[in-house]
Amino acid sequence: MPTRRSRGALPGHDGRFAVVDPATGEAFDEAPDQQPAELDTVVERAHAAWRGWRADPAARSAALLAAADAVEAAEAGLAPLLTREQGKPLAESSSEVARTVARLRYFAELDQGPQPIRDGRPVRSEIRWRSLGPVAAIVPWNFPLQLASAKIAPALAAGNTVVLKPSPYTPLATRLLGAVIADVLPDDVLTVVTGHEPLGARLAAHPGIRHVTFTGSIPTGRAVARSAAASLARVTLELGGNDAAILLEDVDVERIADRLFWAAFRNCGQVCMAVKRVYAPARLCSRVVEALAHRAKTAVVGAGLDPGTQLGPLNNAAQLARIERCTARALADGARAAAGGHRPDSPGYFFSPTILADVPPVSPVVTEEQFGPVLPVLPYDSVDEAVDAANGTGFGLGGSVWAADLERAEAVADRLECGTVWINHHAELSLAQPFAGIKESGVGVAGGPWGLSGNLRPFVVHRREET
Repeated sequence: MPTRRSRGALPGHDGRFAVVDPATGEAFDEAPDQQPAELDTVVERAHAAWRGWRADPAARSAALLAAADAVEAAEAGLAPLLTREQGKPLAESSSEVARTVARLRYFAELDQGPQPIRDGRPVRSEIRWRSLGPVAAIVPWNFPLQLASAKIAPALAAGNTVVLKPSPYTPLATRLLGAVIADVLPDDVLTVVTGHEPLGARLAAHPGIRHVTFTGSIPTGRAVARSAAASLARVTLELGGNDAAILLEDVDVERIADRLFWAAFRNCGQVCMAVKRVYAPARLCSRVVEALAHRAKTAVVGAGLDPGTQLGPLNNAAQLARIERCTARALADGARAAAGGHRPDSPGYFFSPTILADVPPVSPVVTEEQFGPVLPVLPYDSVDEAVDAANGTGFGLGGSVWAADLERAEAVADRLECGTVWINHHAELSLAQPFAGIKESGVGVAGGPWGLSGNLRPFVVHRREET
């Protein structure tokens, strides 16, 4: 392997851009605004580093375990920086660092050995797995470190090198993460680049990139796929969701209310697989609205670094404006805000946690991914009606069913058109499970051995045994 040196972020030119604290709406730091032309050098170095990195699986495993230890030791610096630029409560940032560490360790110890092919022929055949080459990992601003690790850990474990581009809204903690990890890796195995578009588009289209893994919006995902197609690079796209939670007739509303509320509002609702819509039996709907509204009114909203804060601000001004628009549209269409529905009188990108009742089913807050602290609750008369409504969308990431009768809940869950379904909880994932959406929610699989396989290609060896 190449000699190790401390690096993880490409030295930028003189241009820099401001990074804003969403709790104040004011800039507090800067990051390099690197240019698309600089990517040629980055990818060339990543390709050169790949030759050594792919050669020794045992050394890769040891390096990733060392990287996990280094990230764990850096938590005191990473978590507050993540909160400062992203907005989430400090406890959630610490959990994100811990999840990053766990994922590095998981993939460090996950092996993809040769697989024999038994087809009855007098030939000894086996599949041996080979890495792809440089991987472009493009991550959004809602979980910068966790989503970065979800991409780089399996890519590196498979023997690929990685060029990582974070969102310009949250570049700082990712740059620090890259520096911490790269300091225990060989040169140029992991490089972080930061900047505004068209940096990401140029990275996705670069002919030296062999796999593009992206998390973000559907329109941008389509653009990434088009860019990668020019060089026939593999793509893995996680493009968000509009997850529905269906409550059945026997549900204990008070018992599940806390779990349901936080399944929708964690990280200020900025979670791709958060509950975005609730369907409740007509006779229970008012009780569900009341229970959720009580929790919305009593949730502690504030700056993420303030002790006791449960909900921070939205991450950026554009997302705040989107939430204001979709909420105002719902209210204009006849919806009622049982809680929230407005911005508080404070600086920063805050929006009061909002529960909407009497929402028209065609309102954008129901049909689109609002990605914020707004939750519509809709009544239904039959389970068939609820299932049809839940499935009647272009999204297909996740969904959940809430009930006392678990067998009936599982039967309903089996009818949902999505990649993951939960019963009596939502948005909880194991590192060992596959994570994939259907329809417009994505292409490819992340997580577990499937995530590792997505970063490998099969190399088949046949040997005839002559006698």
